[in-house]
Amino acid sequence: MRKIKFQIFLLASLLSLTVQAQTAGTISSYSRFGLGVLSDQSNGFNKTMGGAGVGVRIGNRINTINPASYSAIDSLSLILDAGMSGSFGRMTQGATKVGVNNASLDYVHVGMHIAKRLGLALGYMPYTSIGYDFSSPETPITTDANTTQTITASNAYSGSGGLNQAYLGLGWKAFKNFSIGVNASFLWGQYNHSLVPMFREDGTTSDSYSRTIKNYNASIKTYKIDLGVQYPVRLTPQDWLYLGATAGIGHKIAQDATLMLYTTKGDTTTYTAPKAFDLPYTFAFGAAWQHKNTLLVAADVHYDLWEDCRMPVETIGGYVSSKDCYKNMMKVAVGAQWTPNPFGKFVERIQYRAGMNFSTPYLKVNEQDGPYEMRMNVGAGIPITNKLNNRSVVNVGLGWLRRSASGAGMIKEDYFVLNLGVTFNERWFMKYKIN
Repeated sequence: MRKIKFQIFLLASLLSLTVQAQTAGTISSYSRFGLGVLSDQSNGFNKTMGGAGVGVRIGNRINTINPASYSAIDSLSLILDAGMSGSFGRMTQGATKVGVNNASLDYVHVGMHIAKRLGLALGYMPYTSIGYDFSSPETPITTDANTTQTITASNAYSGSGGLNQAYLGLGWKAFKNFSIGVNASFLWGQYNHSLVPMFREDGTTSDSYSRTIKNYNASIKTYKIDLGVQYPVRLTPQDWLYLGATAGIGHKIAQDATLMLYTTKGDTTTYTAPKAFDLPYTFAFGAAWQHKNTLLVAADVHYDLWEDCRMPVETIGGYVSSKDCYKNMMKVAVGAQWTPNPFGKFVERIQYRAGMNFSTPYLKVNEQDGPYEMRMNVGAGIPITNKLNNRSVVNVGLGWLRRSASGAGMIKEDYFVLNLGVTFNERWFMKYKIN
């Protein structure tokens, strides 16, 4: 009973943290564009496997990348998985370098077997994040006729928000060697950007010059549907090949976006872009090879069809939705997990992981390709106790992330990322007999 109360308390505490962490997803100059920086959708066990998971099928873990995997969840177990990350990085543009740090809650998942051949998962994870605050270099524009001082101009940019994702998923083993699944998600969040012109004379802000402050805002609420299938193939008595595929259903988002212009003379103008955002159709294919219970190797390819999606764009005298802001994105992920001896001593049951992924840009920045992303990760799943039948682990990982664009003068971002999570796997549904 004490163990049950403790885990219920822990789950409630972790779920309450999602409210506090909704706006703490990124510090990136590239979150100014599109819907923000796309969040890593991987979980505790495969975050350090490069995020590969479309073909992964493990009964004692929750794999949200492919909902068909929920049908493999152990029928006796209740799984609670939660994790967070901290990043320590640097933005570089020419000779200018700026250090940035950030922390965020990455996911909270609960999974269980609810009927014969039917598994369920639910939880929270961010979908996109917006967070930046920077200024453009000061540029001389004119000379004050009265003081003969040079007037310089620059722009201050800031943004916050992003989309949060709460989901409910089912995975059903329809046939002996074929499983299907679905994740139904509710997305909500804020889209907030501002641009403030600044004029300076001798290093001080001057209010005597007319300025127009721009605020771009939207409150977004919509749904997201992702489908998945998995098919296992037995290669030898000790080897399995798992094949998987997923598809996400793209659609228009019903909410409008607004642009509000404020002038120093007190004038206010509001423009509205109706139904200004879209979610893309997505497709992914993956395979995983498992040797005994010691070695797991996985590889994925993801395609996100952003090119036909719209976002709000300011025009001369208006604010409209446009399709010219995105590119179709491809992501490749590979990773592996090795456990020396799943039934051996404590140190032999540690799960060692490594992986990497590479993705092409989904954004256009000033009509040029946005940032390419590369991640490299290593980590481990460390058993919580020395009990042989305990499958709960602490997940730790260290990664390197680079965002870099090919356009001249664009910002390069490098981050070291520390991941920390915990997976509780307890046999809540075991039936005990009294002799």
